Amino acid sequence: MTVMLPNEVENKLKSKSYNVVIGIPSYNNETTINHVVKMADQGIQEYFNGKGLIVNSDGGSKDKTRENFLNQETVSDKITYIYKGIAGKGSAMGSVMEISSLLETPVTVFVDSDLRSIEPWWIERLTKPIIEGKSSYVTPYYIRHKYDGTITNNICYPLTSILYGQKVRQPIGGDFGVSLEMVKKYLSKSPQIWKSDVARFGIDIWMTTTALCEGNKPIWQAALGAKIHDVKDPGKQLGPMFKQVVGTLFTLMKENEHIWMEKGRETKDAPIFGDIPNVVPEPVNVDIVNLKSAAKNGINEHWKFIISILSPELHNILENVKKSGTLDSDSWIKIIYEFACQYRNLHLQDQLIQSLVPLYFARVALFVEETRGKSDEYAEKMIEKQLKEFEKQKWYLKERWKA
Repeated sequence: MTVMLPNEVENKLKSKSYNVVIGIPSYNNETTINHVVKMADQGIQEYFNGKGLIVNSDGGSKDKTRENFLNQETVSDKITYIYKGIAGKGSAMGSVMEISSLLETPVTVFVDSDLRSIEPWWIERLTKPIIEGKSSYVTPYYIRHKYDGTITNNICYPLTSILYGQKVRQPIGGDFGVSLEMVKKYLSKSPQIWKSDVARFGIDIWMTTTALCEGNKPIWQAALGAKIHDVKDPGKQLGPMFKQVVGTLFTLMKENEHIWMEKGRETKDAPIFGDIPNVVPEPVNVDIVNLKSAAKNGINEHWKFIISILSPELHNILENVKKSGTLDSDSWIKIIYEFACQYRNLHLQDQLIQSLVPLYFARVALFVEETRGKSDEYAEKMIEKQLKEFEKQKWYLKERWKA
């Protein structure tokens, strides 16, 4: 019985067999989906002898996304449909996994529908570690602009790495290779999962964390070069995504506490498959004035709640944050750890995430100020330095968690 896959699609595919399924979740991506389909098709021809299926799982686009998908000429089989369930990327990806499970396809690839930098060789790099038996889950390893991926850089990358012991640079990168073993593991979870934020933007961090905690093989990373896609200004467009991603991340901390509470401080690099291309990512512009204003206004709005849940030692620091709209790394880490501990209280979860958003804006604002005019390489060193601080202060998280 399917949860997200329409029955007519299931019936149509029952007698088919493929070596790879490439899933493209979409919603109003008429200008970019053709290129993604074309590259996916070429990847199937080159690396899978043409025996692959391209699946467009759509959220009910109001433009010509599905029409353009069908009109793009391919050698590979392809199918498009509107998935069932909660509107969101997770529901789209879940329905693709149902197809892979139904067909017993050994490897599934997910690629975003707004990609402009995808190449056919991405398909090989996202699948080969799985085919060779080295991994059951492959994440992307991108060269990104210093202001692209601010949720990743400031919380998902450092926190996931120090909790579960493997440094996965893009745990919510959007483009993944997944083994049939992991597909079946994801689909074996409670149907209630697909009614939570996992059905939306929480899907990537949920899949990655599950692979880290329950996979039988280490995660590998695929060197894919630059990710050129429809980027978002953190202060204007990333609020809802932040809530869903971070809420899922905190929920998973509770579910997996038996794993990370036992781990030491050291984290190991996840191996990278392929040479890292020498590329320059597209610049990302951040409205720093708006970002700081959103931080200050949001902190003021949630002030009483924020100081009621955070340790007194942070109160003076937060007074300054409320005035400046910027937040230093050391305080940010303590705040993340305290919010994660408090998130176990179900009645506080909505307030916690809503009040954490402006603090995230403040952290990004200071990072932008500190790296303005600096190279992407300089910014990357700062991100790595912050991860080390997350690692050093893991004792603080454990003590707060126990308390």
